[in-house]
Amino acid sequence: MNISDVINSFTYHIRSNLKPRTIKNYELLLNKFEAIYGKRHPASIGSDEISQFLEDLTFQCNKSTRRFRYAQLKTFFNFVIDKYNLDIKNPCSTPTLSKTFRMPNHKARKILDKETVDGMVYSANCLRDRLVIELQARCGLRIGELLKLKASDVSDRKILIQLPKSGSDSEVAFMPEQIAKRLVEYMKEKNLSPDDQLFPMCYSTARSIVRGLAKKSNIEISPHDLRRHSATYASRNGVPLEIVSKVILRHQDLKTTQIYLGKVSESEAIRWMDILHGK
Repeated sequence: MNISDVINSFTYHIRSNLKPRTIKNYELLLNKFEAIYGKRHPASIGSDEISQFLEDLTFQCNKSTRRFRYAQLKTFFNFVIDKYNLDIKNPCSTPTLSKTFRMPNHKARKILDKETVDGMVYSANCLRDRLVIELQARCGLRIGELLKLKASDVSDRKILIQLPKSGSDSEVAFMPEQIAKRLVEYMKEKNLSPDDQLFPMCYSTARSIVRGLAKKSNIEISPHDLRRHSATYASRNGVPLEIVSKVILRHQDLKTTQIYLGKVSESEAIRWMDILHGK
């Protein structure tokens, strides 16, 4: 048994369980690893070699990509050790490698309240800017999804998301009636053809719109904070977690949605107890 053998087995495993985009991301790592260590037995590969391989592979990459490649290789060795009952320690699981490729400590993000988001919506200078805020904060769209939308993707109160982050061919997002009407009004105002982009702008422009409207409310946010608000606001108003996850955020896993919802403060916890059971 050598690395080439176990890569074949691992490839079959991920093709049966993961999305096409995730599989494609693994292939780069596995092809590079096999080219160097294909004839070696998994137990013969040490942590120093793993470290050098990752450094050579990711030295021009940003930190998140470096951590991602490390996590992939660690997952690969966990699979090999488990499937073939190898009595070895995962060579990726050393203090040095874990420290080098560790995840950063995420700062707790401020959860936007409805009044703040409403203030951003109503202070928008034009219909385009208002829709940029509403489609994220009310409908849960990612900024990247919003910028790729074409007029033909809008149908009544539904938005077709082509090639979404999940790796599926398409997904559907839903709009409240008033936002759907404003979007139709906007498309008529711009005289958009079916193949025209709804919002022909780059990410930096969209981000500037969001930050500029947030600054009027004396806060600093990113576009993704608006998507997070869409989940938190729905959850705090009694929408079932499954609806928040599958309909608003379109997540594959409920655990991912729970990360978005943030921490519940003591005052909010007490308020909900009063709502549920009375004072």
